[in-house]
Amino acid sequence: MTLPDLGTWGALVAITAMAAATYLCRISGVALMSIIPLTPHVRRGLAALPGSIVVATVLPMVERLGWAAAVALLAAVGTMILRRSELLALLVGMAAISGLRALGY
Repeated sequence: MTLPDLGTWGALVAITAMAAATYLCRISGVALMSIIPLTPHVRRGLAALPGSIVVATVLPMVERLGWAAAVALLAAVGTMILRRSELLALLVGMAAISGLRALGY
């Protein structure tokens, strides 16, 4: 079975399908949470979720990129703890890894 050549429409179909999938994922979370009672246990789980997502995203990158990325991550986390500024922590982390890369690490 041969698929038709969609040309320009192929990209539009793919973008529309991904937009629909994104919307359905977001709305399904809202729909599911509307029927789940927010007990203290559920609230604690939801409060811990953003941190676990960050760890699950960042640690594999640190493992792949080496110790320079680990130092930059520690610098960013330290800045976040001390100053409570996401932008400053991002800038410090980027400056740390850029400096280490420029030094050959």
